Amino acid sequence: MLAVGHSYGGAVITNAVPQTNNVLGLVYVAAFAPDEGEVLGDIAAGSKDSVLTPALQQLRYPTGDGTETATELLIDPATFHDVFTADLPRLQSDVLALSQRPVAASAFGDKSGPAAWKDLPASAAVGTADTAAGADAVRSMAERAGADITEIDASRVVMISQPDAVTDVIQRALASVA
Repeated sequence: MLAVGHSYGGAVITNAVPQTNNVLGLVYVAAFAPDEGEVLGDIAAGSKDSVLTPALQQLRYPTGDGTETATELLIDPATFHDVFTADLPRLQSDVLALSQRPVAASAFGDKSGPAAWKDLPASAAVGTADTAAGADAVRSMAERAGADITEIDASRVVMISQPDAVTDVIQRALASVA
């Protein structure tokens, strides 16, 4: 079985897979692949390619614990196309911008746990036009993880704009662990 993660999902598989015993490989699709102790917000802030931080909007949502609230982030819909989906048609990008789900700010402030890529083979689809986390940061993390890297001329949503290329990456990864 492979664990495949896109964007923040890369951090999820990096941290969750060490707690399993049935995953044989990892595939990072325009994804974070943090090392233990790293903070995603610091990774994105260190990118020369990323334009994400100024595009983020902070929202406050109830936590369900009395009147307590927590901060969640989303990309300003007015800049969503340029930041996240530049290689999609404007209408498709606008639909995604207006239907995006916020992410907890803590997801970008928490330290990452033990990295699954230290013990498992990894592959990565790197969008060379990724200005969200930044192509430079995504490529650097994939290199550090020893991933089999495929660069694809695409934005952060490479799996939407270039689905065949991403499918090929996943199929090659699966064949390598089968």
